[in-house]
Amino acid sequence: MSTAFLQGAGLSGGLIMAIGAQNAFVLEKAIRNHHPLLIALICSSIDAILICAGVIGLGILIREVPYLIPLATWGGALFLIVYGVRALQRARSPGSLRAADSKAIAPARRTLVLATLAISLLNPHVYLDTVILLGSVGGQLPGRQPLAFIAGAALMSVCWFFTLALAGKRLAPFFAEEKHWRRLDMLVGLTLLTIALTLIVKALAA
Repeated sequence: MSTAFLQGAGLSGGLIMAIGAQNAFVLEKAIRNHHPLLIALICSSIDAILICAGVIGLGILIREVPYLIPLATWGGALFLIVYGVRALQRARSPGSLRAADSKAIAPARRTLVLATLAISLLNPHVYLDTVILLGSVGGQLPGRQPLAFIAGAALMSVCWFFTLALAGKRLAPFFAEEKHWRRLDMLVGLTLLTIALTLIVKALAA
């Protein structure tokens, strides 16, 4: 196992394991049993594609076109606000959050796929972390080491998101009580709104 592989895995793990909008979304859907493995596959695939793009030079394009990050910032903030408010509204709706009903009220697969794409691709942190940061580190490695770096970083992403998906399933019995569903939605809603506020403050200060 090469040093570049371990470097990619370590740096990727340190970035994606922080509590954020994408992780909160994946864990929530896993607990509700709303196609968690599909969502984990989409998130890890997006990470792998963006990491590859960053290492081969897309990070340079983003740095050269200054309006791309602000555009993603405002779009991501708007989406997070909408999704966060909806989570808080669910927390105020007694009787609609029972774990036993989670499959019955599951959104259509197409809706979940679109929501996963939105919360992943409209989050500017995804581009800053995968494309610019990981891309700038992996892209500077000599020879064939960038390929090993990409492999390590992408594998860590796969392991992390599928761990969230499987952990959520195991936590489902804990959420058989409505009060725990309320707390989950409160946590998700407040997390997403906090991240949205952070994005807006950074955009206004730029």
